[in-house]
Amino acid sequence: MTSRIIAMGETVMDILFRQNTDAQQDTKDYSPFAAVPGGSSFNSMISIGRSGVPSIFIGYTGDNMVGHQIADFLQANGISTEYFQMRQGEKAALSLAYLDANGDANYCFYKEEPTSSAEYSIPCFTHEDYMLYGSFFAICPGLRTQVRTTLQTARSAGTLIYYDINFRRSYQHRIAELLPVIQENCRLSSIVRGSADDFDILFGTRNPEEIYRHHISPHCPIFICTSGSGTISIFTPQGRHDFEVPQIPAEEIVSTVGAGDSFNAGFLCALHQQGIHHNDLPNLPLHTWQSLVANGIRYSSQVCRSQYNYIEKR
Repeated sequence: MTSRIIAMGETVMDILFRQNTDAQQDTKDYSPFAAVPGGSSFNSMISIGRSGVPSIFIGYTGDNMVGHQIADFLQANGISTEYFQMRQGEKAALSLAYLDANGDANYCFYKEEPTSSAEYSIPCFTHEDYMLYGSFFAICPGLRTQVRTTLQTARSAGTLIYYDINFRRSYQHRIAELLPVIQENCRLSSIVRGSADDFDILFGTRNPEEIYRHHISPHCPIFICTSGSGTISIFTPQGRHDFEVPQIPAEEIVSTVGAGDSFNAGFLCALHQQGIHHNDLPNLPLHTWQSLVANGIRYSSQVCRSQYNYIEKR
């Protein structure tokens, strides 16, 4: 059977605004410059599909013009929509991303909280597959039964499961409610990735050693902590590895909106290319981790130089 990368997540239409500065009046405003389909796992999957990896996206959108544009975009990039729902009466989600002078974004979301559907179905997972999921979609109460069932099915099949926590500050007031769900996701996953920003919101610390020891290792043995353009730290039962991220000149940065999603895509593509599966992870040598991280950085660096949230078509 062909090895596949299967993602589960939300979809949005991202409208991007770039900051303008009037030096004489010392005022700032924003102008729209792009509208692109997005969503955390969605962004990763577009890059993965463009890399030629067999891909499936699990999710849903509204059965309207925006929703059909999103579904068509998946298919145009080689991603199966067999398990992607077009829901009657559902509104497609919108995201406004305001980019500052450094290309970093502040978001405004216009969407309904995700809900389950009786027509939801999932692929037949195998031990040769890879699964990606994360963000609020992964912890939303309205989807919990379906997300848990999908994870348990994939886990039972031996699928390598990659969890990107991607916890936004807008949900900080719900940490007490959502943290047990994040912990359950970690227990069902093979690799947990999070940014220093995520953990600063969740636990009030950016120290990767402390995060791994107290919050990740009790649930999952493999942890990736990123910090934007700072050091990437990987923790395994064998120890810690740190990798420096080559700096991109400020004048070359267009947008950092899809940077983390693109890192995930490059990392997963490297896992797929090298045939690394769930049971291989605890004993991978340093040079293998180095090659996985390098591919993640390569994808991320390309996207930071683009107005889009995914790598260019090959």
